[in-house]
Amino acid sequence: MRRYQVDESIPIDRILVSILQKRLKSITEEMSIAMVRTTRSPILCEARDFVTGLYDYKGDMLEQKENLPILAFSLQPVCKYIIDYFGDDIHDGDVIFHNDVFSMGNQNNDVAAYKPIFWEGELVAWAAVKGHQADVGGNVRGSYNPRATEVWQETLRITPVKVYEKGKLRKDVWDLIFANVRLDIVAEDMRAEIGSCVVGERGIHKILERYGRPVFEAHKEFLFDSTEQMMRSELRSIPDGTYVGESYAYYDGKIPGSKYKIKVTITVKDGTAKFDYTGTDGQTPGFMNGTYTSSASATLLTLLQMLNPDIPHNAGLVRPIEIIIPEGTLLNAAYPAATTYGNHLCPNNADAIMRALSPVIPERVTAEWNEALISMSTGQDPRNNGEPFVDIFFMGQKGGSGGIYGTDGYDHIGMIDASGGVLDQDYEIFEQATPHLVLKHEYLMDSAGPGRWRGGVGVETLFEFRGKGIKVVTFGDGDVEPSRGSQGGMEGGLNFIKLKYPGDTSWRTLTTKDLVHDVPDGTIYWQHASGGGGWGNPKERPAEKVLRDVRNELVSLESARRDYGVAINPDTWEVDWEETQKLRGEASPA
Repeated sequence: MRRYQVDESIPIDRILVSILQKRLKSITEEMSIAMVRTTRSPILCEARDFVTGLYDYKGDMLEQKENLPILAFSLQPVCKYIIDYFGDDIHDGDVIFHNDVFSMGNQNNDVAAYKPIFWEGELVAWAAVKGHQADVGGNVRGSYNPRATEVWQETLRITPVKVYEKGKLRKDVWDLIFANVRLDIVAEDMRAEIGSCVVGERGIHKILERYGRPVFEAHKEFLFDSTEQMMRSELRSIPDGTYVGESYAYYDGKIPGSKYKIKVTITVKDGTAKFDYTGTDGQTPGFMNGTYTSSASATLLTLLQMLNPDIPHNAGLVRPIEIIIPEGTLLNAAYPAATTYGNHLCPNNADAIMRALSPVIPERVTAEWNEALISMSTGQDPRNNGEPFVDIFFMGQKGGSGGIYGTDGYDHIGMIDASGGVLDQDYEIFEQATPHLVLKHEYLMDSAGPGRWRGGVGVETLFEFRGKGIKVVTFGDGDVEPSRGSQGGMEGGLNFIKLKYPGDTSWRTLTTKDLVHDVPDGTIYWQHASGGGGWGNPKERPAEKVLRDVRNELVSLESARRDYGVAINPDTWEVDWEETQKLRGEASPA
């Protein structure tokens, strides 16, 4: 690949740099809108489990739209891999598919489309989209197999492959891929990814039409350098030093009671940060393993939550950061390990990072988020002549985030690896896409960790399963260790998923990595996605806020009294100030 020689004589217009950065961001947002409007799977068009991005001719990130951040930071490594893989055999009109975790992918369910962008006969940039597909083959419809012990039991591996070459569809390749996929909708959604890439291509062309490539390249490099300096400045706000944090992931799907340690040593020095995961436990025999890309992405998105949110997300962002994850460990499993679960180790990874940094930047680190426990159902829909369906129950798994200095955690925000990007399914659309019936979906009282700033509240969800050949898959955590509080805040609640079969009076509790076959029509599904940890002493929370939460049925009368030291009269629903004074040990009423 011939490197472009930047013309250093071109004067840099700082206003134009800002305009280009905002324009690149808006293009990725336009690409995202195209995905929402053209995809069919609820996983994509409803939950928005996808990302869009732009990259320069070297594969360096120009910008991205982070509907799901852990996917966003996984696009750049693959783009660089594709460039090396094809070398000079990259042409205008090519479209390349990829999902392979052993060639820098993050999760095999997340399938990406890459489109090289040419200008005046030369490669100038890339447009890319990665989305969670409803099925990618493997042993289980939906391609989550908690029983997997090797990659071949999970999904179809798609190493870099051209599905369009010089603008012409490679029908043989296309048919080979989708012959190994159970649902026709997936091919349609991948066409939507290609269309979104075309939107990105058009956006880059408009920039080049207006400014020309020499001006674009010069200002792009200045943007990267400026972003790097912004990132270094942010890192300098963290005291230099070495900080160690540990967390645990529970039950690998194979060994009951198993527990795996994640250890991170963070070294901050002169505007740089190194994350070294040496000391993390080895990979599991099951599918609870991460890849380097998914784990590094988790590291980046967790760090960024503690820094200036206005830093542009481009290649300059990652220059001051080094991430070391030894191969063969839980966070970087060696070939041919099963790794479908990899993205979902992000919460555990984030906990280790926050435990390391909380003592030195306590006001910038949240209490711990709820560890997501997720489920998926597959089966045949009798309303549609037994057509197969797949659905991930996003609404049921979205617990609360941790509180932070100055504000409560976000209620019902979901997993930290999405950072609020995954949206709820609309009830009516859910009942159209699946035969299931929503019975209950509401905030879960007392799920949030008490604190001066409480954690975000979780949710309680009940479905009635309907259909034939129903399977239920679970994957996640949070049923053993609750989300910890910070700076005197208290922990959140625990997660669970339970089933009650027709005619039974008892509930069956599913494990956090489970596969249940032949679930009868009429089975009731019950899930608690709990809340995040609290920040600061709960007895310092204003009594008026506690009263508001009690009136809104987010906090019980018992918790208000026991955890917050606030007595509320159940007849008047007002604060009993005299009793509250006694409970809090105050000298006079508030």
